Amino acid sequence: MQPSKRGAIDPFFVMEVMKAAAERKAAGGDVIHMEVGQPSTPAPRKAIEAATAAARRDPLGYTLALGIPELRNAIARHYRDYYGLAVPAERIVVTTGSSAGFQLAFLAAFDAGDKVVLGEPAYPAYRNILRALDLMPAMIVTELETRFQPTPAMINAQAPDAKGVLVASPANPTGTMLTPAALKALVDDCAAKKRWLIVDEIYHGITYGGRAQSVLALTDQAIVINSFSKYFSMTGWRLGWMVVPETLLRPIECLTQNFYISAPGISQVAGVAALSAYDELEENVARYARNREILLNELPQAGFDRLAQADGAFYLYADISRFTNDAAAFCQKMLSETGIAATPGFDFDRGRGHYFMRFSFAGATERMIEAAKRLKDWRK
Repeated sequence: MQPSKRGAIDPFFVMEVMKAAAERKAAGGDVIHMEVGQPSTPAPRKAIEAATAAARRDPLGYTLALGIPELRNAIARHYRDYYGLAVPAERIVVTTGSSAGFQLAFLAAFDAGDKVVLGEPAYPAYRNILRALDLMPAMIVTELETRFQPTPAMINAQAPDAKGVLVASPANPTGTMLTPAALKALVDDCAAKKRWLIVDEIYHGITYGGRAQSVLALTDQAIVINSFSKYFSMTGWRLGWMVVPETLLRPIECLTQNFYISAPGISQVAGVAALSAYDELEENVARYARNREILLNELPQAGFDRLAQADGAFYLYADISRFTNDAAAFCQKMLSETGIAATPGFDFDRGRGHYFMRFSFAGATERMIEAAKRLKDWRK
């Protein structure tokens, strides 16, 4: 017997970097982790305290498929307090991380064979989940001039038959954001062409120079994916959410019931508390801002002077074509000779990724300072 073709998708190559870094550390070597896109800070204290109390008090069984009412209401308040938006709790779906949110969105909005636009470079799980679900990712090559974001003109020229568009703002791996005008242009074009617009807002909260605008300020017909992983520093809790148009609520509820039953109960309790921990969370963002400033100042001195504009998230996407045409080998050599682990761009861009790499600056500030020093010494 043979396995299904659905599993014949690309691996996530950053895991190979993580494996090599772990092997170096096990052998006694020092590693500065700049490969992993997750906060090095713990979950908010309030979230940990709430989860601990719930574990002692409650049986923590299944919850309603769409999430506990307390959390859906708390997320609705978050949109009111953070964005000034009135988002009905009834349109909020609690998910097992953003990954489940993408799977649910793709299943509810599209049929097998439908084409969905992605700007390249992009988070690789987007295209891999689409392919596993027998959908067709339409990769649109983007450039620095458009902040590595797709435009309606690109989409209509290269994928006029697309049934949907997926964008992230801030984006992984580039950290770039759609301007308000660019976001509105996508909203208007998708409405005119009757395409679903899915917006990944997982890095909202981690921005530099102003808050990101939610697409929900422009339309109630977009599908929004968000998570507690990044801004809320809760990757391992596997908790996310969606805001969806009313027409998708019942299909997503049925899919959730059958695929997941519900998101983890203890994580949902923690999520309610995390939504009242802004002071602690903003301290994390201030650290990311310091790290970003350090690297933007220091990396060019090591020759990494062609960087995407990091409006948000905690990444710098670097053009390393002056050094190599094999980013994977370059990253391996850098790890071996400096102890710095970073991600080759091939994960994010199959066409040009051999000339790019991604640095994550989510770690401690002193480690970023040390990384900059090592890179400057290495490239002398």
